[in-house]
Amino acid sequence: MKHWWKILSVMILLYVMTIGMIAPLAPGITEVSPERAKTGKTIALSVKGYNSNFTQVKEPIRAWLKIDTAHAICGNAIKVLDDQRLEIAFTIPNYLPGSDRIQPATLILNNDADGSSIFPNAVFIEQDSLRHEEVTADWETCTINAANLFSVDRYDYPFRNILTETIRNLYFHVPMWFGMIFIFIGSLVYSIRYLQKKRMTDDIKAKAYASTGILFGILGIMTGGIWAQYTWGAFWSFDIKQNMSAIALLIYLAYFVLRGSFDDYEKRARIGAVYNIFAFATLIPLLFVIPRLYASLHPGNGGNPGFGGEDLDNTMRTVFYPAVIGWTLLGFWLGELLYRLERVKYKMMGEEL
Repeated sequence: MKHWWKILSVMILLYVMTIGMIAPLAPGITEVSPERAKTGKTIALSVKGYNSNFTQVKEPIRAWLKIDTAHAICGNAIKVLDDQRLEIAFTIPNYLPGSDRIQPATLILNNDADGSSIFPNAVFIEQDSLRHEEVTADWETCTINAANLFSVDRYDYPFRNILTETIRNLYFHVPMWFGMIFIFIGSLVYSIRYLQKKRMTDDIKAKAYASTGILFGILGIMTGGIWAQYTWGAFWSFDIKQNMSAIALLIYLAYFVLRGSFDDYEKRARIGAVYNIFAFATLIPLLFVIPRLYASLHPGNGGNPGFGGEDLDNTMRTVFYPAVIGWTLLGFWLGELLYRLERVKYKMMGEEL
């Protein structure tokens, strides 16, 4: 069947839209208060969960405040208010491990209904004086044994603070950028073929794919802006990755301005092909090299780790990788449609292809 790949792209994107939107987020923690504590005091934490089932547990809920892998304390008393709210009492030892006056502690909850929920830097603990010889035993009496934690086998997406439900944008924003790269590669290939064989059809395809690539780039910036508004507080934060992406698209938009400045078709096609090669050559450092040299809010840049491990877990991979394939195939399909429209336009003008 000639158009099997077009049908495949539609089926994949229907799967992405359906599973990507329907599958729930794993239980997590959205709020912890108060955020500060002092050594030698007992603190009562109010905890707000998300998709949690605190009233449905069969075994007692367990809670820890963890400084690092070797130092943690357990909750003394846990009061369940409802499915989404807990109150937990912690008695803070008189001294912190290490020499810092203030250290952040991560809150970890574990129960048989939800599994484990983690809230990094939930409480900042302050100590007035340092006495290293007394701290070890106080913080090592309740370390976390991963082998004894309850785990729940279910199909859901990892809960991440700040991201919450917007983590689903991973199936749109990132695959569109992947699709843009592959489509620009297609445009590059046809530009090189035109310079080799001087066939008008190759130039038309290079232009059509460049147009589709720009469309995907714009959609990528728009979906990224929406994501940034929810997670960073602004649609445009002048982040290095945002700036470089905008510059890359402007360079490709100049490709069409350049083509429009020539009346002679052969000169337009030849210079356009050379410029297209240049545009792709600048795309790689702008998107993949320069952002890694500077601090960035984006995952995968400036020392900020990319999606991996628990962020892009096996459940998300079952949707993310098909999304990359689906959006890429859709992009090439749109490119083919533009190519066919351009061919009709040239034939109506009496041009030989």
